[in-house]
Amino acid sequence: MKVGLEKLESHEGVAVRALLDSGATGLFMDMTFAKEKGFKMERMRKPLMVKNIDGTINVGEAITHQVECNMFFKGHVERVRIDMCNLEKTEVILGMPWLATHNPEIEWEKGEVKMTRYSPICGKKKPEEKREVKRVEKDENEEVLRKLVPKKFWKWRKVFGKRESE
Repeated sequence: MKVGLEKLESHEGVAVRALLDSGATGLFMDMTFAKEKGFKMERMRKPLMVKNIDGTINVGEAITHQVECNMFFKGHVERVRIDMCNLEKTEVILGMPWLATHNPEIEWEKGEVKMTRYSPICGKKKPEEKREVKRVEKDENEEVLRKLVPKKFWKWRKVFGKRESE
């Protein structure tokens, strides 16, 4: 899938081919690609050993650097930290942590990825539920008022009356 990455220092955008991989344990960018595109790489405090899917050690050895950038995909924007390693022909891999956080809707037959679900981690929220608002008349009884006004607001219930609300 195509995503946009924005460099934080220059705000320059880079179009990227990203691979969704439920077997990957993180977000990864090819080191050569990152250097060619001029991403600012930050050294990690502690290197991470990387194994390929077949169990062999990755030819790029340990992960020693990360890139922090903004990622854009179909109206979705988030700040991400991507580990640098040797991916050869793949530019970026979005692994299980990204997939689990966003839970995208994937249409495998059409090759479409949709961000239709809501993730509190990345800031996408469910739309507010619509609530019915009803004016409570002064002559309505206490029982009706208690049904309409949440309990935490009962001590201020007189403001829900006609005279106080006008």
